Amino acid sequence: MSEVNKVKVGISIGDLNGIGPEIVLKTFEDPRMMELCTPVIFANVKMLSFFKKHLNLENRFFTAPHSEKVVDGKLNIVNAWKSNFKVEFGAEDPVAGKYAVRSIEVATQALIKKHIDVLVTAPINKNSIQSEEFKFPGHTDYFAQALKGDNMMFMISDKLRVGLLTDHVPVKDVASHITPELIEKKVNIMNESLRKDFGIRKPRIAVLGINPHSGDNGVIGDEDDRILKPTIHKINDMQGELVFGPYAADSFFGSKNHENFDAVLAAYHDQGLIPFKTLSFGKGVNYTAGMNRIRTSPDHGTAFDIAGKGEADHSSFAEAVFKAIEIFKNRMNHLEITKNPLEIQKRHRSRG
Repeated sequence: MSEVNKVKVGISIGDLNGIGPEIVLKTFEDPRMMELCTPVIFANVKMLSFFKKHLNLENRFFTAPHSEKVVDGKLNIVNAWKSNFKVEFGAEDPVAGKYAVRSIEVATQALIKKHIDVLVTAPINKNSIQSEEFKFPGHTDYFAQALKGDNMMFMISDKLRVGLLTDHVPVKDVASHITPELIEKKVNIMNESLRKDFGIRKPRIAVLGINPHSGDNGVIGDEDDRILKPTIHKINDMQGELVFGPYAADSFFGSKNHENFDAVLAAYHDQGLIPFKTLSFGKGVNYTAGMNRIRTSPDHGTAFDIAGKGEADHSSFAEAVFKAIEIFKNRMNHLEITKNPLEIQKRHRSRG
């Protein structure tokens, strides 16, 4: 485990034809970042040298032979592949997808082995990553399998946190996916994350309705009355949690009701992400909550339309780095304050 004040931040490079390499290099062009963390990029040093020259950046690289052999104060590069790749900015290319996946896989293994403390992923293209070996709609689904646990897409910023009951599910299938078991699981993940990752002792969570106006007492669908409401009551009664709703989604954010809660649980992807990105774009971070490892990413995609032009704003990626470090430190603090006092006493006695 790294020292808390020098967190090892692993980085997967994303789609090479997109803005991933640009936002990564721009973030770490600032030498002050090396005082905050030890960055480890899983890519190819020749490829990154190409991007550095093309974008007229001034990064200085250290080629680490392995993720265990990184150096503090340097921008470490671990070669995740050896072959070269001809970049075609803005093009959807399965070869670029293959290298994006390779970067993710090598970085994930380093995360599992604790060679790095956290992982920040640059944007991928969901079409080009698909293959016989990799059949996931996105990062979140991949990490659920690779790290063997339930997780939740949790969009976070300084002023707003929005989690999703369902993420990459077609709208026509959303209602059939939402069950009492799923609601309880996602609420529990959110509650645990708010306590452990954000230091909130008694979280207040708002749940958005599935249907317009939360079903209007069954007039516009009965899922809210039949599934959401009784499950929320059960969670409050049986677990003593502070979970409220379901709230009509159309007026919830406009009325600033979200400011009364520590987090919001949306029923489906666009219901949560449209207001989140409207209110937080550029400062928002996609956090995969519920895992025993920390992974964040920026709140945008590959931006093929501006790739290679030097116009990409790296602020969301930088924020993803800051949030990963902050969550790591919060987890260390949580572990410290929840340690068994008898075990601590035993260790002190053995040292004496």
